[in-house]
Amino acid sequence: MPNQLRPAFRVRDGVALIVSNVIGVGIFTTPAIIAKLVPSPGAMLVLWLVGGCLALAGAMSYAQLGRMWPFAGGEYVYLSKAYGPTAGFLSGWTSLIAGFSGAVAASAVALIIYLGQYFPALASDHSLFSINFYFGAFTFSPRSLAAAAIIAVFAALHACNLGAGRLTQNMLALLILAIIIVFCVLGFAAGGGSWAHFQSPNIRIHPMNALLALIPIMFTYSGWNAASYIAEEMYDTRRTIGRALLSGTCIIVALYAVLNLLYLYAIPVTTMQNAVNVGDVAAQALFGVGRNFITPVLIIAMLGAVSAMTIAGPRVYFAMARDGAFIRSFAHTSPRFGTPALAIVLQALWSVVLVLVGGFEQILMYTGFTILLCSGAAVAGLFVVKRRELQSNPGLWLTMLAPGIFTVACAAIVVNGVVGAPKTSLVGALLIAAGLPVFFWSRKRSLQHPVDSKTTVAEAS
Repeated sequence: MPNQLRPAFRVRDGVALIVSNVIGVGIFTTPAIIAKLVPSPGAMLVLWLVGGCLALAGAMSYAQLGRMWPFAGGEYVYLSKAYGPTAGFLSGWTSLIAGFSGAVAASAVALIIYLGQYFPALASDHSLFSINFYFGAFTFSPRSLAAAAIIAVFAALHACNLGAGRLTQNMLALLILAIIIVFCVLGFAAGGGSWAHFQSPNIRIHPMNALLALIPIMFTYSGWNAASYIAEEMYDTRRTIGRALLSGTCIIVALYAVLNLLYLYAIPVTTMQNAVNVGDVAAQALFGVGRNFITPVLIIAMLGAVSAMTIAGPRVYFAMARDGAFIRSFAHTSPRFGTPALAIVLQALWSVVLVLVGGFEQILMYTGFTILLCSGAAVAGLFVVKRRELQSNPGLWLTMLAPGIFTVACAAIVVNGVVGAPKTSLVGALLIAAGLPVFFWSRKRSLQHPVDSKTTVAEAS
């Protein structure tokens, strides 16, 4: 069938996708924000563990959702089934205009900036030429062209060779894990740190500051759900999707806990508060290497992030198109490679546009709150679809503890973000709503020309 995905991924591939989606610049910079809000080593570590537990609660919930609906698309599928196709579309549209495309653009530009420390000309933002349009200008600089080339290379790799793309992704994830683990082991064994840094005077932590600190922590953990986007392509999905989600998330939680412990061993909280890049400062304190160590790590992390999001994101647009919620052409897969090639090209093109117009920072700022909104709503959907079972069998409420905790936490963080930045949130909501004409047009076309597929979300039981 032209709109069928082939089983190609195993548990290890799902874990690699999660690792590369999660590990990025955040874990090397966010601890400074946490140190300012909660200037206590013990409280900082507790908050990172709380964030990890919330991510695990989310992974457990997604494991349930993935077993119920083992299809490509992640939140798009879950929201469509729980609340209807419009809610699913809005989630998928957000992934296209910002969630994945904007993140790919940001990661590609960050990658070139880090490479610029070795090749300054490559990262130059000096405009070579520009093309003006009514809505803005495409600026062609060495940095934007290099970032666009990175996006194009990974798009071609994952569109034209599923096996090579999967191997590349796994190797990047394994490499970043190995480097961070070695850094932690050597840091504690031979680094110039001190356990005295964990001693601090009794500091009264304001509950509101602790809640505020959870926002950047949760964003640093974001990406734990990456395996859900390729659920349809996993062998024996109903058995393996939960293993991939939980294994990948547990690895990240353990890694982040040890890394933050190492940061505190390397430098005191007061030093951490003033650090732009905590990873740099900690490496300098431990080994005297600083940027010489952290920059290569960040380069590998950005390569893995671009690769992982090039795999995950297009599965959402593919699923939307297959269900008739998006332009039909993007439901086709390559007959030779079995990949959603057109959907991959679509995301790559939009990511390049965002790089050239410099719009990814604004669009991510406007739509950032929707990441947790969609995840929280998807997990809350478990209560919607299981309401009859919960009414007839109260004992099932125990199995809904993790989804309940995750939903409440997401709701609190989203409300806090909207209240704190109402104008920004309103602009983001308008950007998301702008996709509705595309949805209604696609639905109308779908009704006139139904999709010939046995595995659409709309038809799945």
